[in-house]
Amino acid sequence: MIRLAVISGKGGTGKTMITAALAHLLPGSLVFADCDVDAANLELLLSPQLIRTDPFMGTKTAVIDPTLCTQCGECMDHCRFGAIERDGDTYRVSPLRCEGCAVCVHICPVAITMQPRQTGEIKYSETARGHLVHARLVPGAGNSGLLVHAVKKTAMEHDPDCDLFLIDGPPGTGCPLISTISGTDIVLIVTEPSLSGLHDLKRVVAVCRQFRPRILVAINRFELELSLTERIQNWCDEEKIPVIGKIPFDPAVIESVRRGVPVTDSGAAPAAQAIQILAAKLEQELKNFGNQR
Repeated sequence: MIRLAVISGKGGTGKTMITAALAHLLPGSLVFADCDVDAANLELLLSPQLIRTDPFMGTKTAVIDPTLCTQCGECMDHCRFGAIERDGDTYRVSPLRCEGCAVCVHICPVAITMQPRQTGEIKYSETARGHLVHARLVPGAGNSGLLVHAVKKTAMEHDPDCDLFLIDGPPGTGCPLISTISGTDIVLIVTEPSLSGLHDLKRVVAVCRQFRPRILVAINRFELELSLTERIQNWCDEEKIPVIGKIPFDPAVIESVRRGVPVTDSGAAPAAQAIQILAAKLEQELKNFGNQR
């Protein structure tokens, strides 16, 4: 199995649109994972049929046993996050504020314990091209990196014999991205011709190089600012990073998203044709990587 992650240094570059199109075009048996657990939306373009949902247990949360609590208030005094609340003579922990530091347990090991708390869910679904593993993180909850790891693990455990593991990664350079690219063979970075696009491209490349995957770049909406497209191309040339696709701005992309289908579903659109070229080059990269193993 070759593991390919489609990522971006910033949001709004068209990463998920391209991932869905590649799912439509790349040959062989595929399994998919949407690792943008804070805002997963690959399912909107792949129309999955849900098979099962499993709870995700994140950081433990402090719980006060009212039958053992002496109402001394020491736990509230020492909680730097303001997670312990008092209602009359009753003390309780707000799960939204608790950071799981367990200071309160150290202060009062008799009445307070750390208990597992569900902070998300993992979904396993069927699409026309293969299984999709996607997730939802409870708003405001932490542990997005751990949830990304759980999503990848679920996909690889259930479909270990697939030719390609295609991952729709999160934007940015934080913990969810690091968890996404860890163990991947190839990353396709989707960028755009803007100053922030170039800046964040440089940042995400620096992170990716710590994990040593094969790095490729695609420029979406490339003709909107040709001078910046040229700067991105020149920088990639200097860094010896192949730019394997340049996709034009195309209203057909917006229409395909509204319809909930990959843009390549309508093959005559300019963006669809550009992504077909990108997919052909990517397929060759995958073959080359497979031959080098």
